[in-house]
Amino acid sequence: MLFNSLGYLFFLPIVFILYWFVTGKNLKAQNILLLVASYFFYACWDWRFLFLLLFSSLLDYFTGLKMQDAQNEKRKKIWFWLSIIINIGFLAIFKYYNFFAESFAELLSNVGLKVNVWAIKVILPVGISFYTFHGLSYVIDIYKNRIKAEKNFVDYAVFVSFFPLLVAGPIERATHLLPQIKKERHFDYVKAVDGLKQILWGLFKKVVIADNCAEYANLIFNNSDSYSGSTLVLGALFFAFQIYGDFSGYSDIALGTARLFGIDLLRNFAFPYFSRDIAEFWRRWHISLSTWFRDYLYFPLGGSRGNTWIKVRNTFIIFIVSGFWHGANWTFIAWGVLNALYFLPVLLLNRNRNNLETVAAGKLFPSIKELASIGATFSLTVFAWIFFRAESMQHAFSYIDSMFSWSLFSNPDFNGKKMALLTLALCLFFIIIEWLGREGQYALSHMGQHWSKSVRFAFYSFLVFLMGMYMSTNETPFIYFQF
Repeated sequence: MLFNSLGYLFFLPIVFILYWFVTGKNLKAQNILLLVASYFFYACWDWRFLFLLLFSSLLDYFTGLKMQDAQNEKRKKIWFWLSIIINIGFLAIFKYYNFFAESFAELLSNVGLKVNVWAIKVILPVGISFYTFHGLSYVIDIYKNRIKAEKNFVDYAVFVSFFPLLVAGPIERATHLLPQIKKERHFDYVKAVDGLKQILWGLFKKVVIADNCAEYANLIFNNSDSYSGSTLVLGALFFAFQIYGDFSGYSDIALGTARLFGIDLLRNFAFPYFSRDIAEFWRRWHISLSTWFRDYLYFPLGGSRGNTWIKVRNTFIIFIVSGFWHGANWTFIAWGVLNALYFLPVLLLNRNRNNLETVAAGKLFPSIKELASIGATFSLTVFAWIFFRAESMQHAFSYIDSMFSWSLFSNPDFNGKKMALLTLALCLFFIIIEWLGREGQYALSHMGQHWSKSVRFAFYSFLVFLMGMYMSTNETPFIYFQF
């Protein structure tokens, strides 16, 4: 079930009405309803994988209790590693087995040994990377004595499988979400309206920006050998807006939906394309994943403490693992390595904490220096996205080679060029709204506070009009569902 589908348009109001008006504000009934709704939501993708989600939840719930009740450190460690190994094992089998098997066979073939590998022909369970990381953070926090094990299975299961975040995050922490699940919730009109505004903006990002940019990004990337360097630059730009509109749009809808039920999820995006350096970009892009790796991998490895070698090692580890998390392809690893190379100079010069505040806060326009920094960071990011989008390393290098040719200075030429210009105009409108709203939690959070009701209504109606005009007739899945 997609957020931008007709099915979800019926599903959400039904769950909302049952949640606030039928459960009688009974916390236990509300949580049971959320769990049932979440399992139904997930089963709409493929009901068979519902058993994998349930098993993962039971595993971490059970091992969490066993760790807490362990009589000694040895038993606690046994239960901890049982959970870690099984969780990572499932993720490795479903997501990475074929990649490692095929890479191993290719390596042997390069030295003259031909082997036939057994590949697993099974689709990747949607959301497995996200709900696995929910469970991993939970058992790690119990093992480190940061939290107590949850005794109520329904409450724990809602934490793992709450439907707004189930298939593409944000990646929640038990320390943040579980207390909200266990606390009585009462309908808050202001919070609900704010949630609807964020859902509206998320849908706009998805159906107007991401889906329209996807049409031209796919056209150019899939036929990159036939186009000029200038056209390939446009293709990379279209993908940059596609992936941002798609993923941050999903996150906005998820956060807005959760707010309708009185729950606040972790913020996942903070206007990353307005970053002034690559360190700021990674503080603002996919925040829940970046902070997860920071807290559970980077800091335990020593972080940025220690000598230069340790700093370099830890930086490459964190970015390579982050790239590999996105998928079993060398292109994602290359994307991670490239971002590590971007990040290292900032880290080694101790400038990684320079830009902590919102750019040009309280001002309408940035300074020339800020604008140049934003442009440089955005350009580096767009270049890295080429590896993320390419089908293979060969495709990525071929794309880059063709892009940096003399045809880079020619006029872009491809089918649908005139409509593509309209899409670029929509992207410009999108950038303006994001810039004006950059000091809020999302673009529309503070926008229009001093407008009259009629002006606000006209603005929101205009967004709905654009969605109606430019929405694809086909339901388009979100990019991060494949991760």
